[in-house]
Amino acid sequence: MGKLASRRPVPPGRPRTASRVAAVQALFQSEQAQDSPESVIDQFVRHRLGELPGTGGFEEGRVPDALVPLFARIVRTAVAQQDTLDRMLAEALPADWPLARIDPVLRALMRAGGAELLMTDGPPAKVVINEYLDVSHGFFTGDEPRMANGVLDRLARLLRPGEFVQ
Repeated sequence: MGKLASRRPVPPGRPRTASRVAAVQALFQSEQAQDSPESVIDQFVRHRLGELPGTGGFEEGRVPDALVPLFARIVRTAVAQQDTLDRMLAEALPADWPLARIDPVLRALMRAGGAELLMTDGPPAKVVINEYLDVSHGFFTGDEPRMANGVLDRLARLLRPGEFVQ
């Protein structure tokens, strides 16, 4: 299976963002290769997270600064809650954009963001949305970041309505 690499590496000092980039890559790989999430997590921990000696870090799709516990939790939650997330994503998407029609990287990104929004002990919803908006700009140059932002905002308002009370 080929490696999915972000066009723009995560700036140093943003390990949580790096964890989210790696989670999107892992969810994409898991779906494309039909690998179990545990297998993909193991592959990433052994081969894709952390720097190789003598490299700048992002070669071959590596994510050098990712926090393994956060990365693994996002992947596990996204897979364990995939049916629920997919139903919610399908409802949040425009009617003429069924989830199956969405680019697989964008689908992985929205599942990862949705998984974090399900984690009530995680960062505030607006932080999660902004993080995945940043991550989406690393993979896409078109309208996809705007779509991801809108869909994640709708999910956040459903999953964490108390954070949006005026």
